[in-house]
Amino acid sequence: MGQTLRYLVSILTGCSQQVTKPVRLGLEENLRQFILLVVVNGFVGAMVGLERTILPLMAEQDFGMASRSAILSFIATFGLTKAATNFVAGQLGDRIGRRNTLIIGWLFALPVPFLVIWAPSWSWIIGANVLLGINQGLAWSTTVIMKIDLVGPGRRGFAMGLNEAAGYLAVALAALASGLVAEAFGLRPEPFYLGIAFSTIGLALTVLFVKDTLGHVGVEAAQEEGTAAAPSARTVFADVSIRDPALSSVSQAGLVNNLNDGMAWGVFPLLFAAGGLGLAEIGLLTFMYPATWGLAQLWTGGLSDRVGRKPLIVAGMLLQALALVAIGSLTGFAAWLTASLALGFGTALVYPTLLAAIGDVAGPLWRGSAVGVYRLWRDTGYAVGALIAGFVADRLGLEAAILVVAALTLLSGLQVLWRMPETLPGELRH
Repeated sequence: MGQTLRYLVSILTGCSQQVTKPVRLGLEENLRQFILLVVVNGFVGAMVGLERTILPLMAEQDFGMASRSAILSFIATFGLTKAATNFVAGQLGDRIGRRNTLIIGWLFALPVPFLVIWAPSWSWIIGANVLLGINQGLAWSTTVIMKIDLVGPGRRGFAMGLNEAAGYLAVALAALASGLVAEAFGLRPEPFYLGIAFSTIGLALTVLFVKDTLGHVGVEAAQEEGTAAAPSARTVFADVSIRDPALSSVSQAGLVNNLNDGMAWGVFPLLFAAGGLGLAEIGLLTFMYPATWGLAQLWTGGLSDRVGRKPLIVAGMLLQALALVAIGSLTGFAAWLTASLALGFGTALVYPTLLAAIGDVAGPLWRGSAVGVYRLWRDTGYAVGALIAGFVADRLGLEAAILVVAALTLLSGLQVLWRMPETLPGELRH
């Protein structure tokens, strides 16, 4: 029995006690670990998906909140915490290892569902989302970096497509499941029992089976002739934020992309409920947007490896803007469903492509830090989106909040078109 168990573990982890395989780059060479990380990232995404249908409605029904700004405060808190943690995650992974950082991220997830279940006041929900933001910043950032480490330079777009597809399909499925459970049993506590299972399984898989990928970083650095030493943290921050036209364009597009997602997270359930939809229909709509986003990334990530990064980013931002205009202008389940599908596809064009572009530009020795800075700005978008949407919605209505965010998304796409150079070298396209 013990020998059989060890054999099964060796299959899952791709390791053997008798043979130590040399570290090699590539998807096929690291397929078991890559698939394992895809699964782990699915559980990361499921943790945040639990909230997308329920929390805005819980604010109104359980806590009697009327102010849109107050309701969306949990998204702002989540976004700011996740953004700051992303910045730390990249540097932490470079220093103590990717696997250790991932484990720490999962430890912060464990209390979240219990806090929501037991919350006597909205401040408990805010506290739970601080912990959730730390979990997402450490765990999601680390799985991104580890997959880039494993596959090497040739298939970054495809790798990011798989990673983000797993995460956002899990977001969608968890949003749908929580809506269905809430329809049958109520907003609390039953939907959050799922969160207890997700965090426990994710931590167990990481501890038992995930291997570190710092060895792959060393191999890639050795293969790149003339690889320079890693720049200082200050230099990386300045390049990714402002100075480098490719990296900074990616950062602002990421911020605006999550700005409109943060708005969608908080405003869409309230808009759909005001339009007369029930919990099951709201759950389906909140499922379809990230589900389309997740599934389409299986194609769009690889597409960016063939045609380049910039065309997909520009097209995706413009399509998102059009979809948001439709959601803010039209009414009814069918119209909202069609526009949600378009919004999801536009996001899929952008999301893995932005991460792949960072991997194109950042060297292997400072990639983790660059991804951390990019994700700092990207997830700040959650907070900015929640604040803008709440402010506008309280004064002009939910529809106006959506249209304002649509205009910002359009301007972001035009900025990428004007300033960002293509980052994928022609010889790497296939």
